[in-house]
Amino acid sequence: MEQLKARIEAVLFTTAKALSIEEISEILEVENVEKTEEAMLELIMDYSARPGALEIDDENGYILQVKEEHMDIVEKLCPVELKPATLKTLAVIALKEPIRQTELKELRGSTAYEHIQELLEKELISRVKDKNGRSFNLKTTKKFAEYFKLKGDTRSLAKLLEKEKEYVNKNEISDN
Repeated sequence: MEQLKARIEAVLFTTAKALSIEEISEILEVENVEKTEEAMLELIMDYSARPGALEIDDENGYILQVKEEHMDIVEKLCPVELKPATLKTLAVIALKEPIRQTELKELRGSTAYEHIQELLEKELISRVKDKNGRSFNLKTTKKFAEYFKLKGDTRSLAKLLEKEKEYVNKNEISDN
């Protein structure tokens, strides 16, 4: 049983997503799913009995994760993960900055407000009231540039992308 627990632990350590008992059994080539489940329950008890920073969460499958009280360390050390829709909103902000929040909502829809909140929490953008006080201006932060390993400002990046687009369009026209 100890050997199986160690192998399950290796699977959980290696994967980035929650796995079902059936998936873990398949990866480990264990035909008896109940045996895998029994070893998993023992492993969960082992983790919960010790005062470490890790735990096995079993809400949507099994995954090894850092306990909530230690997440501040993870956030400092690990890159930010963004959902594709939030990443698209961030791209619009980066390419059109400074952009008014109302304009962003028109471009990305009402879910843009949720994306803005997440990006503010992750300190990838900043928000400042515009001159008339009716909306906010959004722009990327130094943390954004560091995260995406950008040198210079995003306006330079936007100009570069625009020139690349013009070049591609020009070549498509000349090919016809």
